[in-house]
Amino acid sequence: MRVAASVDVPFPEPTSASASAIGRANRRTDTQLEVALRSALHARGLRFRKDHLVRAGETKARVDLCFTRARVAVFVDGCFWHVCPQHHHAPKSNSGYWGPKLQANIDRDRRVTAAFLGDGWAVARCWEHEDPMAAADRIEVLVRGRSVRR
Repeated sequence: MRVAASVDVPFPEPTSASASAIGRANRRTDTQLEVALRSALHARGLRFRKDHLVRAGETKARVDLCFTRARVAVFVDGCFWHVCPQHHHAPKSNSGYWGPKLQANIDRDRRVTAAFLGDGWAVARCWEHEDPMAAADRIEVLVRGRSVRR
């Protein structure tokens, strides 16, 4: 299985039925923090696009919350998938798969952030464990500071 442009690792066999169920239950969009964050930002009068495809030079990425006029991209990163320094625990099973897979995620996040910044976007990354109101405060300041005044 290809986990990055140049990284191939064998796809692991699930270690148990519960591991498979957990994997299937992971959501790409509409996570608990993402929904709470959208609600808080919307209540503050901020409008955005969700799960929006953005191209920045040669790089393209789906942005969790995108403020197109202000050019602010908000990514809500899961502690496991994006290797949170506070909460991440490396899997003990199938480490030959998970190590390169998670490192590829980190490398992709860095590439995307650099490409967006280079194209004039502001990038905010929020961890799934973050308080939604605190994250909304930070994002509101960023968006309102970059909004075009008419």
